[in-house]
Amino acid sequence: MLPSNRNRQQPRAGRSWSFSEMDFSDPKRKPRFLSKLVMLAFLTAMCILMLTHPQYHSSCPSVFAVHEPGVTHVLVTGGAGYIGSHAALRLLTDSYRVTIVDNLSRGNIGAIKVLQKLFPQPGRLQFIYADLGDAKSVNRIFSENAFDAVMHFAAVAYVGESTLEPLRYYHNITANTLVVLEAMASHGVRTLIYSSTCATYGEPEKMPITEETPQVPINPYGKAKKMAEEIILDFSKSTDLAVMILRYFNVIGSDPEGRLGEAPRPELREHGRISGACFDAALGIIPGLKVKGTDYETPDGTCIRDYIDVTDLVDAHVKALDKAQRGKVGIYNVGTGKGKSVKEFVDACKKATGADIKIDYFPRRPGDYAEVYSDPAKINRDLNWTAQRTDLLESLRVAWRWQKLHRSGYGPPLAATI
Repeated sequence: MLPSNRNRQQPRAGRSWSFSEMDFSDPKRKPRFLSKLVMLAFLTAMCILMLTHPQYHSSCPSVFAVHEPGVTHVLVTGGAGYIGSHAALRLLTDSYRVTIVDNLSRGNIGAIKVLQKLFPQPGRLQFIYADLGDAKSVNRIFSENAFDAVMHFAAVAYVGESTLEPLRYYHNITANTLVVLEAMASHGVRTLIYSSTCATYGEPEKMPITEETPQVPINPYGKAKKMAEEIILDFSKSTDLAVMILRYFNVIGSDPEGRLGEAPRPELREHGRISGACFDAALGIIPGLKVKGTDYETPDGTCIRDYIDVTDLVDAHVKALDKAQRGKVGIYNVGTGKGKSVKEFVDACKKATGADIKIDYFPRRPGDYAEVYSDPAKINRDLNWTAQRTDLLESLRVAWRWQKLHRSGYGPPLAATI
């Protein structure tokens, strides 16, 4: 069952009975038996209805279904994931009403539980388990909720995996974005903050990357995101949709207060972020860190990336939501404007964890590129946003504190032994 923010009326318990009590040889008991059988069928049907429509069985309308003056209701797709959960935390902290939709294929129910515990008040947060690929379910969610805006994070997001499963990426990213847009159009939701990526640029000929840099993605992940962007832009031309597209770079860090962190599924660690791999190596979960590619045309031969702290990233999303205007489109790079090599990153991770991490070197990862870092001048100017947490070592230390206490992800916190 999906969580709900309303009290539910429970049926009163009647006298218990069992099939062993029934004597079919007594004709006087047949009507009684039939009535109990009808009641059993009715209760079964009600259980099925509650499971398939878990949050909507009250005679009073949900506060989530009503537009309330002074309250902005944001749908956060993928809100159980790493970035989405941090965005939901920030929105809730800033007094937004939040509905999270996630199928938990990549997200964590533990993150949802943390948010529910932090914001238990009625009308603040609801979680709906659903797959954005199911258009019927998505349409029902929009019809039964009064959304003012959508922050669309939900997506598979590993470059390496996208080269192995390209169709999955086109379906999950591009096709599912179309489903969300159709639901927004049908139900009059006019504000979209879209989570895109610097992977849409591919491997530009010159740095830094501006919003005018040609988009020539070189892997299915970047291509799928670019296609989704194009669909959004085409749709916006015939509507008064307020659109903000944020192309961000390599995300690191976690909530400074230690409430949320990054916890990918074990089977996905191979494709995950370098920070996760560093922490796994420091914790002894894996024997060492695999650095893929040492022959790039960079000063030390390893890839150069622009690492953006997740707290700064969600701040950019909230400012984009605040500045979004009907009939206008904003496209912004979200990064620090400075690149760090993988070797520099590994050295910082060793300092942050205090662990002597074993490094193994391997050939390049398919679909990767040598150097990527942003020019954040446009977002600085238009949204008054500037990355505040630009100390790579400090961001890793903050994330490491959470990782030490959550070796099993969002399981019970553990005492640190390192």
